[in-house]
Amino acid sequence: MTVLEVLFILVALAGVAMWSLPAALILTGVLGVVAVERRQAEAAPPKRKETAE
Repeated sequence: MTVLEVLFILVALAGVAMWSLPAALILTGVLGVVAVERRQAEAAPPKRKETAE
């Protein structure tokens, strides 16, 4: 993520928090899960051992 993306997300979360704090907390949790999934998808897949047949 770039700095601009992070800044945009923080501003959006602040705006939602001004409207509804529970909604902001739920949105933060969802965005956290999405961030973890994106990071795991970027990681190299584990090498599989080949079995001799």
